[in-house]
Amino acid sequence: MLFEKAGTVELAEVIYNRDNYQSRGFGFVTMNSVEEAEGAMGMFHQYDLKGRVLTVNKASPEGSRPEGVARVFDHVPEIYVGNLPWEVDSARLQQVFSAHGKVVNARVVSDRETGRSRGFGFVTMTSEAEANNAIAALDGQSLDGRAIRVNIAEERPKNSFF
Repeated sequence: MLFEKAGTVELAEVIYNRDNYQSRGFGFVTMNSVEEAEGAMGMFHQYDLKGRVLTVNKASPEGSRPEGVARVFDHVPEIYVGNLPWEVDSARLQQVFSAHGKVVNARVVSDRETGRSRGFGFVTMTSEAEANNAIAALDGQSLDGRAIRVNIAEERPKNSFF
């Protein structure tokens, strides 16, 4: 229904885990025209849908990059923020970090079933220097009465079937 705001949806498909039938967190939408698809990408990329930020782009065959998407070699580290007060949302997290540079993305992770905060989140700044400054300034500081933990997020290991 969300994508109908951008035009005629021909097909919408959510991808589910075949073992437990839960959403895998992504899907595909086929729009009526290229123009409507491009409009949908513009409207809904980085759109906050019930606490989850959408990534919307043109689908491409596995292993290739979508047309017009440049590979980025300089990596800006993602910042992990832990011990967040339960009432802190993504907007508040962005507000706190924006005092230390430009925030590209800030999101508080919430439980899929209850929608409640899980007490941690992630922030991406525009540069590594800004990320390091924010970490230095905010790690251990009190946010609404709780000392938050702020550090470089560790990469999650890829799922292994062995």
